[in-house]
Amino acid sequence: LGLGPRAREVLEVASGTGQHARSFAEAFPGVSWHPTERDPERFASIRAWTDGLPNVAPPLPLDAAAPEAWPGPPRLDGVVCVNLTHISPWSCTLGLLRGAGQRLRPGGRLWLYGPFAVGGAPTTPGNAAFDADLRARCAEWGYRDVADVGAAAEAGGLALLERVAMPADNFLLVFERRAGDEEEQEEEGDPAGGRE
Repeated sequence: LGLGPRAREVLEVASGTGQHARSFAEAFPGVSWHPTERDPERFASIRAWTDGLPNVAPPLPLDAAAPEAWPGPPRLDGVVCVNLTHISPWSCTLGLLRGAGQRLRPGGRLWLYGPFAVGGAPTTPGNAAFDADLRARCAEWGYRDVADVGAAAEAGGLALLERVAMPADNFLLVFERRAGDEEEQEEEGDPAGGRE
């Protein structure tokens, strides 16, 4: 993920079974990992996967489309979301980007993983077929175009740093929280950036 040495608090949106939370928490033992899920019925699985890991907080309910009500630390060093944007309404992606922009410290990062369209279309015939299947199942689902996601992120104070090609025709989109004037002054007055 490229977490810097000062990273302390990372929120995972849509943790699913909790398998990713375990992998990330084991890889970054110095980071406090905060798993979340919209469906509380998933909490038992998340707890089972992360049992015994001291750096994983208890799972919390979170609706990506309602960032004003997000739980967890008020300031974050990172936000991670795996395989959400294509199987949820566009409002969830917009809420995710807005919430990350609101919660991340200047320089904090959002890692968004999953299948995306590029230039207005899925990148392979297999992806095109999967996208069509998703839209047939739910009109609000489907691949999001990288350009649309990037534009919405920019509106929320996030800059797209990288688009990394991943296995199975997926992408990892890496965004960084830009600093506003007031935030830059706050950071200059606090050399630790509020991280202790």
